[in-house]
Amino acid sequence: MNISNKGFAPIIVLIVVLLIAGIGGYIYFQSQDEPMTSTATTLIDSNIIATTTTTTTTTTAVSSTTTTTTVSPTTTTKTVSPITTTTTIVQCEDSVTFTYKGNLVTYGAVKSQGRCWLDRNLGASRVATAHNDSLAYGDLFQWGRLDDGHQERDSGITFELSDSDNPGHSNFIIVDSKPYNWRDSQNDNLWQGVSGINNPCPNGWRLPTEAEWDFERTSWSEQNAGGAFMSSLKLTAAGYRTFSSDSPYQSPQHVSSEGAYWSSTVSDVYASSLYFDLFAALFSDDSNSYVGFGGNAAIFDENYRALGSSIRCIKD
Repeated sequence: MNISNKGFAPIIVLIVVLLIAGIGGYIYFQSQDEPMTSTATTLIDSNIIATTTTTTTTTTAVSSTTTTTTVSPTTTTKTVSPITTTTTIVQCEDSVTFTYKGNLVTYGAVKSQGRCWLDRNLGASRVATAHNDSLAYGDLFQWGRLDDGHQERDSGITFELSDSDNPGHSNFIIVDSKPYNWRDSQNDNLWQGVSGINNPCPNGWRLPTEAEWDFERTSWSEQNAGGAFMSSLKLTAAGYRTFSSDSPYQSPQHVSSEGAYWSSTVSDVYASSLYFDLFAALFSDDSNSYVGFGGNAAIFDENYRALGSSIRCIKD
């Protein structure tokens, strides 16, 4: 059967169109990095079909971006303060020479509880050999008064109060009314430190505070006159001098059985003193030397400032 060539033309055209569509889809999916191929078909005449295929290679260059992140190191600095231990070595001089009651005197120094003290009471002739050593009693000061002679145990008396820090005489001032102060209008600045007004101690020395006395007292083997004497300070039961006209003010009271030592601490109209006695003390009948005791009779007492009491100086 003879079929004309023209009958095949539509079929051939359809095949070409489908071929072109398929190639186009393939090219689409491969177009990113694959070569792109385009085919052009030209119908020259009914018997000749010219197909031209063009391959195009598309290269997509992707720039490589390098991001550098610099992380600064975190430095934590902790300052540790060095632990400093300070050891205070107290050096007590062998002797202290100073002017007392107008004369040069020389006392020794003794170390106790890390502090330097004079080895005897102001006015004492020597270091105590017993709690009742009369040569070691020393003088009896009214609180805050200077070394003007009033502190002697048998000094004269007057009933006239002083209107200044320096009464200007050597008499013990008798007071019959409260606040029982030798000074008319009290002055709390007396005896406060080495530069305190009327400080009777040597240069660089002063009266102890109540706290300093208390620290010393706690080191005693017993809390009374026996313990006071057996301590490094060898304190004596020197008694005290009263201040009112209805009391036996002419001479010290409770000598050899009680001791009262001023501090620089004040409270209201009072001044603090260390007080001790011989309650329950035991002594040898033969030698009158201390052999032991019981009880607890070493305390701090708030006394009126006109009272006459002992002084033991401490180095500042």
